[in-house]
Amino acid sequence: MSNSPDHWPRAIALVDMNAFFASVEQRDFPSLLGQPIAVTNGQRGSCVITSSYEARAHGVRTGMHLKEARRLCPDIIQRPSRPEVYAGVSTRIMQAVQNVCPDVEVFSVDEAFIDITPCQQLYGSPIATARLLKQAVYGASGLLCSIGISGDKTTAKYAAKLNKPDGFTVIPPWEAKQRLQHVPVTELCGIGKKIGEFLASYGVHYCGDMARLPISVLARRFGNPGRRIWYMCQGEDPEPLHTKVAAPKSIGHGKVMAPNTHSREVILTYLQHMCSKVGARLRRHDFEARTIWFGLRSEHDWLGEKIRLPFFCSDHRQIYHYCQQKLNCIWKGEGIWQIQVTALDPRPAAMQLDMFAQPAEQLSRSKQLHSAMDDINQRYGEFTLSPARLLDRSDMPNVIAPAWKPSGHRKTI
Repeated sequence: MSNSPDHWPRAIALVDMNAFFASVEQRDFPSLLGQPIAVTNGQRGSCVITSSYEARAHGVRTGMHLKEARRLCPDIIQRPSRPEVYAGVSTRIMQAVQNVCPDVEVFSVDEAFIDITPCQQLYGSPIATARLLKQAVYGASGLLCSIGISGDKTTAKYAAKLNKPDGFTVIPPWEAKQRLQHVPVTELCGIGKKIGEFLASYGVHYCGDMARLPISVLARRFGNPGRRIWYMCQGEDPEPLHTKVAAPKSIGHGKVMAPNTHSREVILTYLQHMCSKVGARLRRHDFEARTIWFGLRSEHDWLGEKIRLPFFCSDHRQIYHYCQQKLNCIWKGEGIWQIQVTALDPRPAAMQLDMFAQPAEQLSRSKQLHSAMDDINQRYGEFTLSPARLLDRSDMPNVIAPAWKPSGHRKTI
């Protein structure tokens, strides 16, 4: 391996936005600059989605109850989330990054891996290329970001979080093993509590301990992901960038309702709301599904079952009809906290005709109606046209799912 600072055999950068949602709020409302703010899901939201660095200095963290955040930081300012705005900013950032280096894996709404190896011939060293990326992000969004650079994805991601906010951290690939030596294994992305406990049982607490553990131990327990973990801890993560968005394995929506809800009408409203969102999302990406998972979360457990529809479809009315039937079977009046509807087997629409599908004439009319309704809702706002029951739906805004990506089927909120 050549230990040249000007040319690396492999160079990966991780762009990580700083307190992304909170930073967008501070950008758009200058009076919030320098203030401790907490972004919540709507004005009635009780959980902190993210917080500014001024609030984090007081101990406020993502996932914390707003009441606890106010105890730690009495001056904290609550801001209702604006997911459509954040999604638009994310899209512009990712496009700007791709204009500098085309090989980009969008990791989440505010993170992206960039393979800058081939860009060295155009821009010079990996460090020079990464500075161009930082400038591009700011030019597209007016926001600062933190960048980590190394020879593999895991080390680059670790580097990006070392000097936040507005960080720029370089760990050359020939230094990665030594730099990670005293880092707890659970500090690396992808090594959670359970894997950490497994490694600890073999005496592996820090990355430097991994070299003493045979790779076969991890391979037997976790397969290929285990082998990757062995290399990750030594600064040699072999994982390539995944630049294409994979087809979805499921399409679902869920909603938290008032704790201990017993009203059938309220539950039906939430159910129809979720069925309508799933149906619209299937149609938006030209998918259809036949297997639906419908679940209600009670105080201690989920009440849920798979539903096999008579045919593949994307009709929210059909999905709601069969979920309502299942509701009569699984719900006995207990208090409900949350509802979830998920299409488990989405496939591209217009595949081989199903023997038991709706008649062609009826199917064509249904598609025309759905197309007209979807066009109106896309132009004038979600649920501009909707079943009358949904006039009483939850007023809590949409949220950006962890798997959101500004391209392909995952471009949804």
